[in-house]
Formats: sequence, C-alpha cells, structure tokens
Amino acid sequence: MHVAVCIVAYRNPGDVGKCLAALEQQSHTDFAVIICENGGDVASRALAAILPAQLAGGQPVRLITAPDNPGYAGGVNRCLAASPDADAWWVLNPDTEPQPGALRALIDRLARGDVAAVGGLILAGDGRIGSCGGHWTPWLAFSSTIGKGLPVDAAPSEAEVEGKLSFVSGASLLCSRRFVETAGPMREDYFLYGEEVEWCLRARRAGLRLGYAPGASVVHHQGTATGSDRAVAERARLPVYFDERNRMLTLRDTMPLLLPVGALGALATLLYRYGRRRAWTQLGIALSAWRDGLLNRRGKPDWV
Repeated sequence: MHVAVCIVAYRNPGDVGKCLAALEQQSHTDFAVIICENGGDVASRALAAILPAQLAGGQPVRLITAPDNPGYAGGVNRCLAASPDADAWWVLNPDTEPQPGALRALIDRLARGDVAAVGGLILAGDGRIGSCGGHWTPWLAFSSTIGKGLPVDAAPSEAEVEGKLSFVSGASLLCSRRFVETAGPMREDYFLYGEEVEWCLRARRAGLRLGYAPGASVVHHQGTATGSDRAVAERARLPVYFDERNRMLTLRDTMPLLLPVGALGALATLLYRYGRRRAWTQLGIALSAWRDGLLNRRGKPDWV
C-alpha cells in the first residue's frame, strides 16, 4: 500500500525535522512525504533549507507553500490534492514522532476492510496516553478524549476504543481512498481545531466506520505551534477561540436540530472549564467564540 504522509507545518522546522527522522525508521517503507508550509514564503524558505529531497530509505519529500495560511484543513487538503495516486493518506502533525511500527499497524488495521480510517495510540510527552481517539457528545457540543492520562499499560483495548470512537485525532489519522472520496475534503472554514471531528462525523453519517490500531504509537509534543499545550489559565487567544467556536460549528454542521440544546450545553461546559480555574481572560475569549459559533461566523478572523 502506497501512503502519502500529509504534514501541515507552521514556522516550526525543528518539529518537522524530528518528525522526518522518526519517519525514516518506519517498518513500512512504501510512502512519500508531502509538507504544506502555512507560515508564508519566509517560513517556507527556512523549512526548505533543512529538508532533504528524500529520506534515508528513498522516500521523496515534497514541500508546498500556502501563501495566505488556509488553516490546518486547507493545508491537509493541499497535501491530499498533491498526492492523487496514493492508496491512503496519513495525516500527521509536525510535532509528532511516530514509533517504528506505527504506519505498519495503521495499514494492517485498515487492510481488514471493515473501516475506512484508522487512528492509533497517541502518547503525551510524559509517556502517558494522550489519546486513543475521541467521542463526540452532541447535546454538550463536546469532544472527549478516550484514554487520556492513563498509563500505557492501562490502555483500553481495540474493541473498547472502537465501541466509543466518534472521531480519530488529527495528530495521526490514516484515511483510505474510500474515506476521502465519500466524505470529501476537510472543511476549510473552521481554519483551526475541530476539523477532524467534523470530517469523521461526516464520514460516519455516510455509513463509514472508524478503526483503532493500538500498536500505532505516536509521541505528540502537543501545541508547539499554537500554544495549546499551556495550562488553561495561560492559554493564548488563538487555541481558546477556535476550540470553542468550532464546537458550535461542528454541531451546526453535523446535527443542526440539536443546536439549541447543544448551545446551552456548550455554554455550561465552558463556564465550568474556565470559571473554576479563575481563567477570566480565557473565559471572555471563550464566550465571544461561543457567540460567533452560534451566529455561524466562520473562517479566519481579522485578528489572526
């Protein structure tokens, strides 16, 4: 199976370099790497200066520049369009380091034929589980992370994860041609955060199933480009705003009849999340984002 590895970068060449070094260790070697730099021409030149033409195993590395920063989904879509002959696409965050058997495990799960996209075991920097996938609760417009914080030896089984799985984390998502052709591209009007949630929910509504490969371990150094790795009371405007706004857009786009109930549920959860930590600045940002999502405001705001 020939896989196109799709990486969206944003002024973080160091992360990309570490990710490529990890890709060189993959036991499955039939892949090519497509990188979309969303940080502009200067960032693209800086990244190009460190990129090899190919990895040690001969896999080609191609760089695309997106001059106007189309967001994460826009970067993914450009990578998909640049690799039309792939059998599958591995959407991979630049701040990840996939373990040597990760791609092989994802492919093996996909090859069983009962699922159209597969995620794996995402590890946080402290060695605990960052995610085994996600579950979407529409009446709260809330996505919860399966397995988060558990030690690796307490990881849920494949069956347990797949019984709860609503979406695969965009940090490491292997999607088949059937998935892409059925669901279509990612929504670019989300700009950042939540795109993979809506994408997977859209595919599931079309009758496709999602899978989980516990052997597909990826270490994720989360938030290096956006600041989303900080404590709640220290989070920057960008991750707070898009996280909260796009919860409402996801609900609107997937289950619009539940919007009145889900809007109230989302409001309650953000008041609790930020209020109990006395994160008043972040609460103000979250409330404005909730309002904008409710009003169906999309895309990249003027302040980004």
